[in-house]
Amino acid sequence: MSRIGRMPIAIPAGVTVTVAENNKVTVKGPKGTLERVLPAEMEIKVEGAEVVVNRPNDLKRMKSLHGLTRTLINNMVVGVTNGYEKVLEINGVGYRAAKAGKELTLTLGYSHPVVMVDPEGVETVLDGQNKITVKGIDKEKVGQYAAEIRDKRRPEPYKGKGIKYADETIRRKVGKTGKK
Repeated sequence: MSRIGRMPIAIPAGVTVTVAENNKVTVKGPKGTLERVLPAEMEIKVEGAEVVVNRPNDLKRMKSLHGLTRTLINNMVVGVTNGYEKVLEINGVGYRAAKAGKELTLTLGYSHPVVMVDPEGVETVLDGQNKITVKGIDKEKVGQYAAEIRDKRRPEPYKGKGIKYADETIRRKVGKTGKK
């Protein structure tokens, strides 16, 4: 039995979960509303103050969908109550970020500034010139946008320059040594 899929999801106060046909789950909370169509094979029931996910049989595909479905609903519930955020750090001489409206302008040592527009439902907040916080209620969108920002200049192992996650450690390498 899927240990994660078996666990019921507690619905906090102020959050409503509704399941429509074709397993379309809508979660409304203090921070907003999230909708998602989940695998039709799974049986999703709202029982009192918790959501329970059951699977029809023990096929390998059903087992994997069971845990996934439960986790996706849980992420939606957490998103509308607390929200998600990822913190990115910019390291390097002359590397910096600036924000104007919904546009994030990154100066990353290229011959041109890199301009990124915040997607719907995600916002970026600058803390100084080299700390970017990506916030939102959809875990997937927050992670995706943070990854796209990081991809503009990934951290390199020799000097540690680039954009990295705040909780990421860069494995440093020793550079070349000259001949004697």
